[in-house]
Amino acid sequence: MSPLLAGRTFLVTGAATGIGAAVTGLFRSEGAMVVAFGMGGDLLESIAGATGALPVHGSITVEGDLARAIASAPKLDGLVHAAGVIAEDEPASVVDEVWERTLAVNLTGTMRTNRAVLPVLIANGGGSIVNVASVAAFNASPGMATYAASKSGVVSFTRSIAVTYGDRGIRANCLCPGWTRTPMSEAEMRGAAAVAGTTPEAELAKIAGQLALRRIAEPGEIATCALFLASDLASFVTGAVLVADGGGRVPAGVRAV
Repeated sequence: MSPLLAGRTFLVTGAATGIGAAVTGLFRSEGAMVVAFGMGGDLLESIAGATGALPVHGSITVEGDLARAIASAPKLDGLVHAAGVIAEDEPASVVDEVWERTLAVNLTGTMRTNRAVLPVLIANGGGSIVNVASVAAFNASPGMATYAASKSGVVSFTRSIAVTYGDRGIRANCLCPGWTRTPMSEAEMRGAAAVAGTTPEAELAKIAGQLALRRIAEPGEIATCALFLASDLASFVTGAVLVADGGGRVPAGVRAV
């Protein structure tokens, strides 16, 4: 069986760690050239060295950095946008600076990255965009006011791309992971453990116990979902939202009446 992405080139943002790094490795194994874009320094170089991806250092909040990443590819067939940050806050105590920074990266950064990539894909006759959001876009949970708002915007913006550019060969879909073992989630669990007087693994175990599958995802499992959406396996899929949360949105303890 031929590699799913043979001969194609993808820009992957947030490629230094977590889901972005897993996508970079998987897409390379499926035959794609990958421009691995991110701020990871030595981590990004390590991922590139291990996978054969082309590392480009920069921020999605800087348009010149985005232009440089896109220009580094001889052509471009798709984007997996996995860069993002997290903030913990409540609606009544949102700090303006935190709100602005989170939206600048998660939402405005998504807009700018997609805006920069779209003309190139359209000129090439089409392509596939996968924007990584989060189940926080749909699940109201304590401490996620700003983060959830930013990710809801990513879902909406992705659907706007799908409906606007489908007739020009663009497929745009959103991938919404639940709890996944990434540096971001590990940092959250260290904070939770410090408050609870437990350990990060104990806090992760609590969360896993609330999911239908009773475990946390590995980054490679989320990368596989991105591969499906990016490849011709999903040739008739656009404007869709793929939730990969281990059944977190179907709590078993609630009965319908």
